[in-house]
Amino acid sequence: MLSQYLYISTAPTLPREDVDAILSTSARNNPAQGITGLLLFNGRNFLQLLEGEEGAVANLMDTITADPRHSGVSVLDKRGIAQRACPDWAMKRVLIAESIESRRDMLERELPESLDPEVRKMIVNFAVLN
Repeated sequence: MLSQYLYISTAPTLPREDVDAILSTSARNNPAQGITGLLLFNGRNFLQLLEGEEGAVANLMDTITADPRHSGVSVLDKRGIAQRACPDWAMKRVLIAESIESRRDMLERELPESLDPEVRKMIVNFAVLN
């Protein structure tokens, strides 16, 4: 069964190079585990959507929770899904525009149409926080 997790965490001192390294590692490792998703980082917090077989995503969440580069990992949503919202994204970084006014519009263009409206709302709300 496919599962989808949405979590947030805090990493206020994480340099951009570390965020880039996380994305590179994800893009390299996730396809072998059948995991897809997206990642937002606002300079202080992560919001990540993970999709895949329940066991694979649960194992990855254990690894993420133990990662010392961030803290306060909190799962906002966990659900079974019939199909992936991000089937082509090993891990897509969704950039957050500088202007809060333009963030909503940018996310509406970037986020997959098949994303559950409730999950989409949580992602957009995260992005408009400063």
